[in-house]
Amino acid sequence: MIARVLVGLLVIWLVFVVVGFVVKSLLWLAIVGIVLFLGTAAYGAIKRRSTGQLR
Repeated sequence: MIARVLVGLLVIWLVFVVVGFVVKSLLWLAIVGIVLFLGTAAYGAIKRRSTGQLR
């Protein structure tokens, strides 16, 4: 369940990154997307290590 939520968030952040780079006036959106993507990926990696495996 948590793994699906994390994957969903990663996909959303990736969409933000792509939209931000496509629309140059929304560069801030790309920056926010990158930061959120990295944060979510780091959280997932930390959570997986502490619990053994995401479910």
